[in-house]
Amino acid sequence: MITGVQWRGTIAPGATHRWFTWGWSANLHVVWYLMPTSPRSGAPQLDWDVAVERANSSQCTYWITVKNLTSHTVSFEGRYAVLS
Repeated sequence: MITGVQWRGTIAPGATHRWFTWGWSANLHVVWYLMPTSPRSGAPQLDWDVAVERANSSQCTYWITVKNLTSHTVSFEGRYAVLS
């Protein structure tokens, strides 16, 4: 398994924003997840959804929609794990 950080970002209180990352091999099994880097205990900070576009016969683009569940700006990392 290979893991890494694809991007770092911030999202305003209560906002929803979409990021994309392109050029991934369609043969890979990639899992996307987000990790807040601005600590705030007591409740979840982020929710996300992943959509995929088959860009061509060998590559895909991932569209990651992020929602800030708090009343504070949240900094985070967009992380991935390649399972195969």
